[in-house]
Amino acid sequence: MSLPRADYDPRRVCINPFPNISLGRHRRTIGVYLAGGLFAVANWVFLDAAIFSAHAKVPWGNDPPVHVSFVDWLPCIFSLLGYFVINLIDKDRVKGEEGYGDINAVWRARLFLFIGFAMIAGGLAGSAAILVLKYVLSGYANMFMYYGYANLSQNILLMVSAAILWMAQSTSSEYEYNLTL
Repeated sequence: MSLPRADYDPRRVCINPFPNISLGRHRRTIGVYLAGGLFAVANWVFLDAAIFSAHAKVPWGNDPPVHVSFVDWLPCIFSLLGYFVINLIDKDRVKGEEGYGDINAVWRARLFLFIGFAMIAGGLAGSAAILVLKYVLSGYANMFMYYGYANLSQNILLMVSAAILWMAQSTSSEYEYNLTL
């Protein structure tokens, strides 16, 4: 048994696996651009699958056994609507800061924020259900299961993008000043 060193203080021990990266005054800008990039990649992944589905040729038969249909587009539509609902809400109303004439504005903003996140979560759950029910359980080849994977990855990336954009927009800007008397 060894005794602790004299300079050892157990209150100062911090186990943090993540590096301490300070983004400084560009934190908001980096978050907005990162969210926009994820939004673009998410939509391109699904559009790529839809275009690939429309022009797919099967070497062993005439027509492919499955295509991207309107059912595959529904989770995308719900996630995009939820994304727009979330990002159209004024962040100060959700916080409940003074200065708004309507006293019911705070709970309405929170209700619409909840509806937006519920729409994104519903889109994610719908895309997972479509992947399993339409592509995995039907036993299609891997080239056709790509359609379901693209749908699911689009919804995951949209959810991550909405969360990053919400956090980036909630931080203060370098051009924002708080004047109090």
